[in-house]
Amino acid sequence: MHESAGRAHNKRRKDEIIITTTTTTSTQAVLNKQIANWSVLYVKLHNYHWYVKGTQFFTLHVKFQEFYEEAALHVDELAERLLALQGKPLATMSEYLKTSSIKEASGGESATQMVDSLIADFSTIIDELKEGMGIAQEAGDETTADMLLAVHTTLEKHVWMLRAFNA
Repeated sequence: MHESAGRAHNKRRKDEIIITTTTTTSTQAVLNKQIANWSVLYVKLHNYHWYVKGTQFFTLHVKFQEFYEEAALHVDELAERLLALQGKPLATMSEYLKTSSIKEASGGESATQMVDSLIADFSTIIDELKEGMGIAQEAGDETTADMLLAVHTTLEKHVWMLRAFNA
């Protein structure tokens, strides 16, 4: 009887997902830092999208929209990953601004300054993602490490293209 009770206890529904990784404080901090970074970038990119001027307006207006749409996806994916790990994502502007490595747009930037600022912001995030991948791997959380790597790969391409744009 004990054996059958054990088997019944180990059965799970077909639609039930078992997540064996639990978040560490360090992994939670990494994910929340990126949630904050991408949330601040989301607002900054809207600022740039609305206020870009000059001969590159049409190109950059569209590109900044692509970037803020991408930022929104990153925020959602990172927050949902943190929730799946039973963590608590940051969810207020004050928390984002306090935690983020990214600074808000100052206002009045030229198109070239906007692009330079994004190169710097993306480069900062790239460095933090490298560190975050290591932390996630040390915690045995390959899923989070892979998620961070995917963002990292995308940002490297963005930095290359933005540098070429401003060359």
